[in-house]
Amino acid sequence: MSKVVVVDDVYAELQLIEGYLKSANYQVVTYLSSDKLEEKLVNDRPDLIILDVVMPGRNGFQTCRDLKNDERFKNIPVMLCTSKGQESDKFWGQQQGANSYVVKPFKSEELLAAVKKALVN
Repeated sequence: MSKVVVVDDVYAELQLIEGYLKSANYQVVTYLSSDKLEEKLVNDRPDLIILDVVMPGRNGFQTCRDLKNDERFKNIPVMLCTSKGQESDKFWGQQQGANSYVVKPFKSEELLAAVKKALVN
């Protein structure tokens, strides 16, 4: 069973994503901020990290870049899941090292397909 860490500052979004992932038999760990995320990931050892972009403090773009520049986590796929749906946002996400990008609002099938694809690559 693959383990997915989800970081989103909106509790309802965390619950929604967690519900979709659990229904597809993923093990899910959720956090309401990217604060001290690296410390948490050392213990969590996820197969995939899903990040919201718009968060107080360190946003998802910064967090993704930090993770991809960290030897401990650079090989863990990162999916950005955000309301920022412009092509320039998607491009910027790729530049930060994101492996995939899902725009909110999304359907469960869309999220699960992106998760599956990110875990295979």
